[in-house]
Amino acid sequence: MELSPVFAKRLYLALLVADIERPNVPKLIELTGWPRRTIQDVLKALPAIGIHLEFVQDGCRYNDGYYSVNDWGPFDCQKLHGWKNDIAHDLGFNH
Repeated sequence: MELSPVFAKRLYLALLVADIERPNVPKLIELTGWPRRTIQDVLKALPAIGIHLEFVQDGCRYNDGYYSVNDWGPFDCQKLHGWKNDIAHDLGFNH
Protein backbone atom coordinates (compact mmCIF):
# COMPACT_ATOMS: atom_id res chain seq x y z
CA MET A 1 0.00 0.00 0.00
CA GLU A 2 1.40 3.37 -0.95
CA LEU A 3 -0.15 6.50 0.52
CA SER A 4 0.97 10.09 0.34
CA PRO A 5 2.63 11.15 3.61
CA VAL A 6 -0.09 13.75 4.24
CA PHE A 7 -2.90 11.23 3.74
CA ALA A 8 -1.06 8.61 5.82
CA LYS A 9 -0.70 11.10 8.70
CA ARG A 10 -4.42 11.79 8.62
CA LEU A 11 -5.37 8.13 8.67
CA TYR A 12 -2.80 7.29 11.36
CA LEU A 13 -3.93 10.09 13.66
CA ALA A 14 -7.58 9.07 13.23
CA LEU A 15 -6.64 5.50 14.12
CA LEU A 16 -4.79 6.68 17.22
CA VAL A 17 -7.80 8.73 18.29
CA ALA A 18 -9.97 5.64 17.88
CA ASP A 19 -7.57 3.28 19.65
CA ILE A 20 -6.22 5.06 22.70
CA GLU A 21 -8.00 6.04 25.87
CA ARG A 22 -8.88 9.73 26.19
CA PRO A 23 -6.82 10.98 23.22
CA ASN A 24 -6.00 14.65 23.56
CA VAL A 25 -3.38 16.81 21.87
CA PRO A 26 -0.65 16.29 24.52
CA LYS A 27 -1.13 12.51 24.39
CA LEU A 28 -1.03 12.52 20.57
CA ILE A 29 2.16 14.61 20.65
CA GLU A 30 3.70 12.08 23.04
CA LEU A 31 2.75 9.12 20.85
CA THR A 32 3.78 10.61 17.51
CA GLY A 33 6.55 13.04 18.35
CA TRP A 34 4.90 15.53 16.01
CA PRO A 35 4.69 19.22 16.94
CA ARG A 36 1.48 20.54 18.51
CA ARG A 37 0.69 22.55 15.39
CA THR A 38 0.99 19.48 13.16
CA ILE A 39 -1.39 17.53 15.40
CA GLN A 40 -3.87 20.39 15.42
CA ASP A 41 -3.65 20.84 11.64
CA VAL A 42 -4.16 17.12 10.99
CA LEU A 43 -7.13 16.97 13.35
CA LYS A 44 -8.71 19.95 11.59
CA ALA A 45 -8.11 18.32 8.18
CA LEU A 46 -9.86 15.03 8.96
CA PRO A 47 -13.36 16.21 7.98
CA ALA A 48 -12.00 17.04 4.51
CA ILE A 49 -11.44 13.30 3.94
CA GLY A 50 -14.75 12.33 5.55
CA ILE A 51 -13.59 11.42 9.06
CA HIS A 52 -15.48 13.40 11.68
CA LEU A 53 -14.28 13.88 15.23
CA GLU A 54 -16.08 15.02 18.33
CA PHE A 55 -14.36 16.84 21.16
CA VAL A 56 -15.70 15.46 24.43
CA GLN A 57 -15.57 18.21 27.05
CA ASP A 58 -14.39 16.63 30.29
CA GLY A 59 -13.33 19.20 32.86
CA CYS A 60 -13.68 22.78 33.97
CA ARG A 61 -11.39 24.46 31.48
CA TYR A 62 -12.46 25.06 27.89
CA ASN A 63 -9.89 22.65 26.42
CA ASP A 64 -10.18 19.88 29.04
CA GLY A 65 -11.28 16.78 27.22
CA TYR A 66 -10.45 14.36 24.46
CA TYR A 67 -11.32 13.45 20.89
CA SER A 68 -13.52 10.65 19.62
CA VAL A 69 -14.14 9.48 16.06
CA ASN A 70 -17.89 9.65 15.52
CA ASP A 71 -17.98 8.98 11.75
CA TRP A 72 -15.44 7.21 9.53
CA GLY A 73 -17.18 8.52 6.43
CA PRO A 74 -16.14 6.59 3.32
CA PHE A 75 -13.60 4.45 5.17
CA ASP A 76 -14.01 0.91 6.47
CA CYS A 77 -12.54 1.29 9.95
CA GLN A 78 -11.90 -2.47 10.21
CA LYS A 79 -9.73 -2.38 7.09
CA LEU A 80 -7.93 0.73 8.32
CA HIS A 81 -7.17 -0.96 11.63
CA GLY A 82 -5.74 -3.87 9.66
CA TRP A 83 -3.44 -1.46 7.84
CA LYS A 84 -2.43 0.53 10.93
CA ASN A 85 0.99 -1.12 11.31
CA ASP A 86 1.75 -0.63 7.60
CA ILE A 87 0.76 3.04 7.81
CA ALA A 88 2.86 3.48 10.95
CA HIS A 89 5.82 1.85 9.22
CA ASP A 90 5.43 4.12 6.18
CA LEU A 91 5.52 7.12 8.53
CA GLY A 92 8.69 5.88 10.21
CA PHE A 93 7.20 4.43 13.40
CA ASN A 94 8.39 1.05 14.66
CA HIS A 95 5.05 -0.11 16.09
